[in-house]
Amino acid sequence: MMLNLKGHGRLFREGFWIVLGQVLMVTGSLVGVRLLTELLSPRSYGELALGMTIATLVNQTILGPLGGGITRFYAPAIEYGDLSGYLNAAKKLVSYAIGIIGLIVIFSTVGLAFAGETKWITITIIALLFAALGGCNAILSGIQSAARHRAIVALHQGGDSWLRSLVGAALLFWLGATSTVAMIGYAFATILVLGSQVFFFQNIVASNVVNTSIEKNWRNEIWGFSWPIGIFGIFTWMQLTSDRWALQVFSTTHEVGNYAVLYQLGFYPISLITGMATQFLVPILYKRAGDASDRTRNNSVNKLSWYLTWTTLGLTGLIFVVALLFHALIFRILVAEEYNSLSYLLPWMILAGGVLASGQSLASSLLAQMKTREMMVATIITALFGVVLNLVGAYWYGITGIVGAGVLFSILYSLSMVVLVRGANK
Repeated sequence: MMLNLKGHGRLFREGFWIVLGQVLMVTGSLVGVRLLTELLSPRSYGELALGMTIATLVNQTILGPLGGGITRFYAPAIEYGDLSGYLNAAKKLVSYAIGIIGLIVIFSTVGLAFAGETKWITITIIALLFAALGGCNAILSGIQSAARHRAIVALHQGGDSWLRSLVGAALLFWLGATSTVAMIGYAFATILVLGSQVFFFQNIVASNVVNTSIEKNWRNEIWGFSWPIGIFGIFTWMQLTSDRWALQVFSTTHEVGNYAVLYQLGFYPISLITGMATQFLVPILYKRAGDASDRTRNNSVNKLSWYLTWTTLGLTGLIFVVALLFHALIFRILVAEEYNSLSYLLPWMILAGGVLASGQSLASSLLAQMKTREMMVATIITALFGVVLNLVGAYWYGITGIVGAGVLFSILYSLSMVVLVRGANK
């Protein structure tokens, strides 16, 4: 009984820190929207949104998949008693990834110069720097989360969101209201958070366990898990960013800025809120699955992921109804007046984000069972379908079409994960 109470006490403390971290992230993001929409014109805000798509590419195809693999293998490394070997492998893989990003900086700079698009060179370089720093932050947070150091993760996640908002706004006041200055503020804030991350990470490094009898090649294990995610990450990046670029092609940068505000108020916060349950359970799922070789353990993981999915859908439905009733008030409070005409789309953007998050909750079961290759075909097909929806939606209906495309894509993706999870556990 005493052990049970202690276990519940730990879960309660972990839940508290996760909720606090997500609250800090959401509030920091909303404050950032308010500050930046007051300081930047819709056109400049649109340029910032387009610049962020470059950072998203790095996250979806390089550091994001690698971070997922590193996080996934923390629990097996602990079980094998080879944390030292695991961390050394992770360090080498991250150094390779940084080298690849450096090459991307060089080639993109040369390519933009030859294309005569010199105005995009600076923001591209800064966006790639921001992506590299943010990716390293995410990897360190992933390891800390896998180790269930919830307080450290929560404070850094919240601190990152608030620092980006405040540092970005401060630099806009000081250096001028341009998208490039805002991106510099984002990068500088991320450097501050990364320095703190490295400091606290020493606690894990200091507790390295060395087991010389282990012959696990953690670098190959992590790479084998990560590379399929990187492959379909190319297509998910296309889907994630095609909304803004479709508007840029078929409309104006001004409209991209309007849509970016809507996205940050609707899609992004609901993803963070529903991410609380995911962040709480994923380390538990990974620990419960171990090396994913035991069917009983895998079935237990699958059951937990379904609980998480239904919780996410229920929370999404509740927030959707609230947004239907109060969308105009929310916009009046949180953004500059010139953006208020889009408030009626807020509930549907929330619905798109919440349904997608429910599909990602199911995907966490597949990741825990190391079925990344099985996810490739379905993820690529749904992503390509999402790109087509965005192009058609932007061409015919502008921002309204993009929001509708987001809802349809989220439903399709979630249904594909339902099929995969049920097939994987027959």
